[in-house]
Amino acid sequence: MLKKLTRLLLTLAGVSTGAALANNMTNATGFNITNWFDISLGETLTEFIFIMLCGLILGVIIFLLSPLLIRQGEKLARYIEKEITKLPAEQVLVGFVGLISGFLVAFVISGLTKNLIQLDIISNAIGVVLYLFLGYLGVRVALSSKLDLSRFLESVSKLSFSPNKPFGAKPKVLDTSVIIDGRILDICKTKFIEGKLIVPEFVLKELRHIADSSDALKRKRGRRGLDVLKKLQTEIDIEVVIDSTDFKEVGEVDIKLLKLAQKIDGMVATHDYNLNKVAALHGVDVLNINELANAVKPIVLPGEEMTVTVVKEGKENNQGLAYLDDGTMIVIENGKNLIGVTIVVIVTTALQTAAGKMIFVKPKKES
Repeated sequence: MLKKLTRLLLTLAGVSTGAALANNMTNATGFNITNWFDISLGETLTEFIFIMLCGLILGVIIFLLSPLLIRQGEKLARYIEKEITKLPAEQVLVGFVGLISGFLVAFVISGLTKNLIQLDIISNAIGVVLYLFLGYLGVRVALSSKLDLSRFLESVSKLSFSPNKPFGAKPKVLDTSVIIDGRILDICKTKFIEGKLIVPEFVLKELRHIADSSDALKRKRGRRGLDVLKKLQTEIDIEVVIDSTDFKEVGEVDIKLLKLAQKIDGMVATHDYNLNKVAALHGVDVLNINELANAVKPIVLPGEEMTVTVVKEGKENNQGLAYLDDGTMIVIENGKNLIGVTIVVIVTTALQTAAGKMIFVKPKKES
């Protein structure tokens, strides 16, 4: 049924197209139908018969060819559908934008062509060619530059006029451990961190609770955290904001930190290993101070010489231990009997572990 209806529509389209072409021919300058047919029916009636005859001829041709046209159309539709489904949605969108752009250019040029060429049949044919060529060209150009356009669209999509998502560098939400640690203050002084520092009220409350603890060590750590926070507010140029947002339905401070970071599109600054893992599961970016410290430790290569002081005995038999200024452990082969002695050693290997970097050395033999 659908094929019969499609065949009928194609036939009607053929009749209409043939009649339209014939009508354009009769209206064209210099065209006189009576010069073609030696009949005495009058010019108007002759033109009408000519238009209807052209329409019927093209309609019959399309009717006879319609089964072939329908089959080829179905094949073309399946091919296009198959190819489009292979492409990412972003690429399809970019191609569509290119197609519309090509059509707009073709519309402008075809309008100019009609003013220059008075014969409608020729100007219309040129218009069809322009639409096909420029539409195809627009798609090709858009797809070839899809990376640049996609990056542009991505950067625009990231812009937000929401007050909770500020422009520029993302704000850094500080957790309790990183404030007590104190290294965040030194990092901020070097201007390696940009954006606001956010201290949630629930973190400040936890700091006060630790500072008031009956345990002397906890009390010392809590007061150190409060001192670091005061220095962050007074000694650096970065804005420090005390955020009163709370999530009362959540009990854990770590989860509150992650929710706040998601809400303000920020990052969590911490050196808590477990919080780092949980943040990754929630899709929250983390600035891990320990990872930063490991990254900026000096690189040593096998064969390098260094001067160290053996400070204590190692775990393995006949080993001695020394430390660099940044706390990196140096394991000295045959260094057990050299405790308290400053010696020149040669690096044999360096090992990066979760706890940090370890350097294995052996004493340099005196020549």
